[in-house]
Amino acid sequence: MQRILSSLKQISRPILVLSLMVFVSLSGLFIFTQLPSYATTLEELKLIPPDYRPTSQEKIDRAYEYNRAAGIREEERQEAYEQAVKDAESLETMEKAYERNLKAERKGNSQPNLLDKAEEIVDKVTGN
Repeated sequence: MQRILSSLKQISRPILVLSLMVFVSLSGLFIFTQLPSYATTLEELKLIPPDYRPTSQEKIDRAYEYNRAAGIREEERQEAYEQAVKDAESLETMEKAYERNLKAERKGNSQPNLLDKAEEIVDKVTGN
């Protein structure tokens, strides 16, 4: 029994070294292989004409095809874009949009920050 184990030990070492050498050699061969690319191919680019500009409704429909949450986000994004275009028409509407956004930000951020606290202290000290 002792002899068998010692002979297996002697045989296993060269086999282990040989298998490691084969593994390293094979892994070295795969380093230079080209991995598949998930980028758009030339054939896919030809499917969509360069002058194609989808409408907002087409974008929303495509987002809903992906999933419901994506469609809802696309609708909200489109509404925000249309509101921003409306607000950018004149200086007065831009000021109103700024005030509206500022109120929404303060409402969302209920905890006053350091600057707000400092402003209140300065107002108290100066009597304004």
